[in-house]
Amino acid sequence: MGRSTDYYRTHPKARRKKVKTDKKLNSKPAQIKKRVEANRARRKAKARGKNVTGLDYDHAVKRFVKSSVNKGRKGEGGRKKGSKRKKK
Repeated sequence: MGRSTDYYRTHPKARRKKVKTDKKLNSKPAQIKKRVEANRARRKAKARGKNVTGLDYDHAVKRFVKSSVNKGRKGEGGRKKGSKRKKK
């Protein structure tokens, strides 16, 4: 189990605050749009027979990347404005 999981299990007040904050973030139109796009891409990939276990859809590069990479970036998307990532 992760450190944050342990923290929120032992601090109910912090957990309630996090749930409230997450609910607010996840109900924003921009976040809903991102989630819909990711879900659509995931369904299409599965239909094509791609194994997407452990992968997240990266909106910036428009492909699947490891979850740890996608979630581990700092800041908004983890990229500086105007930077381009080379495609393989």
